[in-house]
Amino acid sequence: MSERWLYGWGLGSIALGGASLVVPLYLVDLGGGPVVLGLLAAVAAFVGVPGALVFGRIADKTGKRRTLVLAALALITAAIAVIPFLGSLIPVIIANGVIWFAFAAATPVVTLLAVADVPESDWSDQIALLNKYQGVGWAIGLLVGALWTALGARLLPADLVIRTLFVPLAACAAVGLLFGSRTLPPDPTTRLGSTVSGDRLRRALRRSDRFSVRTVTFPVTVGRADFRGLHPRQFVDRFTPTLALYFLAIFLCFAGFSAFFAPLPAFLTETGFGSDGIFVLYLVSSIAAAVCFGVTGSLARKWDAELLQIVGLSARSLAFPLVAVVCLALGITAVGSGLAAVVFALIGVTWAVIAVTAGTLVTQLSPTAIRGEAHGMYAALGALAGGVGSILGGWLAAESYLVAFGTAGGLVLSGALIVGFVRRRTTSNRRPTQTVGSLSPSERTETVDLAQSE
Repeated sequence: MSERWLYGWGLGSIALGGASLVVPLYLVDLGGGPVVLGLLAAVAAFVGVPGALVFGRIADKTGKRRTLVLAALALITAAIAVIPFLGSLIPVIIANGVIWFAFAAATPVVTLLAVADVPESDWSDQIALLNKYQGVGWAIGLLVGALWTALGARLLPADLVIRTLFVPLAACAAVGLLFGSRTLPPDPTTRLGSTVSGDRLRRALRRSDRFSVRTVTFPVTVGRADFRGLHPRQFVDRFTPTLALYFLAIFLCFAGFSAFFAPLPAFLTETGFGSDGIFVLYLVSSIAAAVCFGVTGSLARKWDAELLQIVGLSARSLAFPLVAVVCLALGITAVGSGLAAVVFALIGVTWAVIAVTAGTLVTQLSPTAIRGEAHGMYAALGALAGGVGSILGGWLAAESYLVAFGTAGGLVLSGALIVGFVRRRTTSNRRPTQTVGSLSPSERTETVDLAQSE
């Protein structure tokens, strides 16, 4: 299958990467504080799973993959284009919700497009290629934001810098829509669900989901999970106490991630960082994560994945309040900005560790019969926790950013402690020779070569 249509989705990802930060900054310009930013992130989180479920099942029933992807790109284009004309907070929050509903809705359909008419043996490579286009597009969107705001601060009135940034982002989405309308493969003559579904696709997703720079600094949207096979009641009836304990850790950690990131743009603005500097910090974090995914995957093959995740979570729990300490103590001085960039790079590195090891651990801890559903539940819990954490972080930050970021770090550290308890349980039940290095090649592929969260 031709890969030209991926350029259209990559252009849409540029718009999404820029929008992930420019919308919060625009709300700050409109007078929105941390509570408003928490609500903004919560809405984006809560619409994700329903959007993915609805569009995924419509694609299965109708086979209208092309139409659904184009509809999502049209919604993204329209919502980004209309936001700078909105002068009050609630309409902007609603429009932002439309953007992330459309993105989440398109995600499973785009995944199905990537594997259509491709031999099953190549599914993982195709999904990895899709993730690469999306991840590179996201990073370029942050770069566009950094360059636009840096130049705009010198050429435009201050109140127009952020507002005009929506123009190139909407243009990228519109060009992606136009390009997609010409290059997206035609809808199949038979329903896609009859040929691409179930455990085989979920296994391919788990093996190939490695380029998740989006969730480094925007942890509220769903991962590239196959929600079509998720049946919560059946899943709960069959999952184990150890897996339930790990999911509690996941919920606490993602709540902590969002409690930190939701009010972060307001905090950075109030401490003196310009919009260009904020975009650069987010970009540094994303690049650091992208660089470390491969290294982390290699470490996960050799070391204890649970221990590696505990280290990553513990480091991230310290990095969150450290951002507040550095920025409040040193401000936007050369030393302060440099240290802030180092801390953001550390946050990116820790995400690479967490993302890779989480996929591995969900697989290891899940009974074989529900392994695919377990990954869908992991993504759904992450989105739910993102909404809860965003509201909590915004509410606490209205009183004190240091308290909010400290609480975020505490939630992540609590998750790390629970992972440590999970490790004790699994170590005591594991045969001494049953290490990752001793697994068969097929088992090793299932348990190690993963990076959930897109």
